[in-house]
Amino acid sequence: MSSRIPGFYKLPPAQRLQRLQEHLGTDGVAGYDAGLSLEAANLMVENVISTFSLPCAAAVNFLINDRERIVPMVVEEPSVVAAVSHMAKLARSCGGFEAESDPSHMIGQLQLMGVDDVDRCTQRLTAALPRLREEAQGVHPRLEARGGGLVDLEVRHLRYEEPDRPVEDMVVLHVVLDVVDAMGANMINTLVEHLAPTVAEITGETVGLRILSNLADRRCSRARVRIDPAVLATEEMPGEQVAERIAAAWRFAWADPYRAATHNKGVMNGIDAVAIATGNDWRAIEAGAHAYCCRDGQYRPLTRWEIDPADGHLMGSIEVPMQFGTVGGPIKVHPTVQANLKLLGVQGARELSGIAAAVGLAQNLGALKALATEGIQCGHMRMHARTVAATAGATPGEVSDVTVELVRSKDFSVDRARTVLARLRAK
Repeated sequence: MSSRIPGFYKLPPAQRLQRLQEHLGTDGVAGYDAGLSLEAANLMVENVISTFSLPCAAAVNFLINDRERIVPMVVEEPSVVAAVSHMAKLARSCGGFEAESDPSHMIGQLQLMGVDDVDRCTQRLTAALPRLREEAQGVHPRLEARGGGLVDLEVRHLRYEEPDRPVEDMVVLHVVLDVVDAMGANMINTLVEHLAPTVAEITGETVGLRILSNLADRRCSRARVRIDPAVLATEEMPGEQVAERIAAAWRFAWADPYRAATHNKGVMNGIDAVAIATGNDWRAIEAGAHAYCCRDGQYRPLTRWEIDPADGHLMGSIEVPMQFGTVGGPIKVHPTVQANLKLLGVQGARELSGIAAAVGLAQNLGALKALATEGIQCGHMRMHARTVAATAGATPGEVSDVTVELVRSKDFSVDRARTVLARLRAK
């Protein structure tokens, strides 16, 4: 099924779902009707009293690695899905996105606290690595049967040192595990806790924390796109100028962490929405992404935008740690998550991670294009106008007329919406 569905945004939700039924099948559509039951929710977390719904939307027009993709996104912010779908449409006219992901290698940390003789501890631990590798085998037999398992063990020396505070040396064992299609937190935590008694015996030191790291820099995803400036042109501005302004906006983000934080928030608007839609831990993904941005000592943008001097095309790219999974956690429990994964048609976590990276890049392009031309508020508020109309008391049948008037007047206040609504009802 093509992801290019003209007029998709104009359809009511039920008709949108009908358009997707050919791709989903009857069982997939049922997943959207069922939602998460209270009984299932009670198995997922503690003290459940209800479930909480958010909009689940379909971003269209995506062409990623020459494959059509309809991307589910769960997000409450207006303009996100519209912007990403529009940027996907521009990108597909220029060949679409390319994306790939590293193997699913996650890091677990086993800390030895207050080490007095760092050299002795490090030497003992390093000499015992073959023993630890052997002990790690068989902890996750099903994972090993699927091609995963222990990848590496690394010994690190860290020092806590602040003015007017006692210096503290610690030795940390990094355990690198290929978790295949899982997010991997539970697998990593189980393994480092399993190794902890042996590490304590080998070193004679006190074991501290035994936990995964959410800085998943061995598990990055990348996406790229080339945009012909001609498709960026607006009525007021030629495409070449828009492209240069986008590149200039990126340079601003590279130079200034205050700008980079907002720049990256736009990127994560796309990535987080895909993570939530597919049952993944968006907090872990956020933490890893933002930590990765600081790897050279200053907080930087996740993306890069520059002009190709050879042909003037706008070149965009992203590299970001991605802790996505397609098995485990709530993925098998939540029927809507299952429907969303079926809609995507992904074969595993690496493929899903690459798609999410492409969505983040598209979302960033949409934000930068708006900033470079009409400003972020104009398009955002056009989309937000429907919410304003509903807040003012408009019924579903009245929302469209109120929205049209709010956009025409460029006044998106609730008071204005109430005035418009009263006038419509008086006719």
